[in-house]
Amino acid sequence: MDTSEAITGVLLAIFRLNGLILNRGDQLTEEFGLTSARWQVLGAIALSGGPQGVPDIADRMGVTRQGAQKQVNMLEQDGMLAKRPNPRHQRSPLYALTARGRDAYNEIMVKYAEWTDELADGATPGIYEQTLEGLRYLETRLAVNSHEGDVT
Repeated sequence: MDTSEAITGVLLAIFRLNGLILNRGDQLTEEFGLTSARWQVLGAIALSGGPQGVPDIADRMGVTRQGAQKQVNMLEQDGMLAKRPNPRHQRSPLYALTARGRDAYNEIMVKYAEWTDELADGATPGIYEQTLEGLRYLETRLAVNSHEGDVT
């Protein structure tokens, strides 16, 4: 197998994994009335350490601003996010977790930790670290190419 075929195999595996991850994420979040996408928004805010604007949330999640805004709107309606003024940009508010959003996120993360423990069971030592290294390399290469206007 040449490098081009290997890269194609990696990309196809990522597409399949993404579907499996989203499906499992939907199962983990279902009892809270959430989806994987909404969990990602909660996580983007929780892991940032403070209120975030939609552009920042979108960047952290790797989605469009419109996609992030849709999820933010639903989470705000569900009482999991609260809008805060943005001192740097009046028309682009910040969003913070409410107590309800923080509680849901923390409970989901307990279930998530159990799931990752299951995934780690029986894994070859270092396999996930090596995989992460390869994925980060690929991410960097794709980001450089996309900034140059070349998505190949």
